[in-house]
Amino acid sequence: MSQAVVRVVNVTKRFGDLVAVDGISFDILPGSTTALLGGNGAGKTTTLSMLLGLLLPTSGAISVFGVDMLRDRYRVLGRMNFSSPYVELPRRLTVRQNLEVYARLYGLVDIRRRIEEVGRELEIEGLMHRPYGQLSAGQKTRVALAKALLNEPELLLLDEPTASLDPDTADYVRGMLESYRRRSHATMLLASHNMSEVERLCDNVLMLRAGRLVDRGTPEALLKRYGRQNMEEVFIDIARERRLELALDRKQANP
Repeated sequence: MSQAVVRVVNVTKRFGDLVAVDGISFDILPGSTTALLGGNGAGKTTTLSMLLGLLLPTSGAISVFGVDMLRDRYRVLGRMNFSSPYVELPRRLTVRQNLEVYARLYGLVDIRRRIEEVGRELEIEGLMHRPYGQLSAGQKTRVALAKALLNEPELLLLDEPTASLDPDTADYVRGMLESYRRRSHATMLLASHNMSEVERLCDNVLMLRAGRLVDRGTPEALLKRYGRQNMEEVFIDIARERRLELALDRKQANP
């Protein structure tokens, strides 16, 4: 088995008396797309923040590309990137200016060429001279993805990558992400509430509830385990704390 790109071992994160993440462990293998799922407050954003080194775990260990993120995260941050429609870019800067700033932060050499490439990929060429603060929610989502792809990351962390996009644009973005993974052999970790997106993009699923990792597997394995027709039904079962034994009993009663 290939060495894990991401390794999380017994990680806990506390904010005072609140346990946001409670002793989770998982590996993410090279070239895979893994879904990190759970209801609001399940610990997804906290987990992503710890993987980026924005938050330090209270206990446990996190490594990315074999590097300890608690001690040496700056060695690998240039090989990673992150996209979330809920993280604002500087509002007064134009789209191009924002992308130029991040391109310089990542040490890109041919900045103009790379911005033109991601602009075409995400169909934002016509937005380049508009201030970011004047964009619609869907336009901001596409710009956030463009920022995340600037450095052609080997590890891409995605928080609701198609939020606020219309169905046609969302489908285009999913296709673009699939193409990017095939072309670059990148590894992706995807937090999403869109279960059809998870079924389309993801090889593996990690299910969180109240900060704990309560189940995992391929989408196909989870559908079989819970006796369900789609991942939305599996998500609801887990979010509502239905026991696996009951799910199996239901499957046996209705073969």
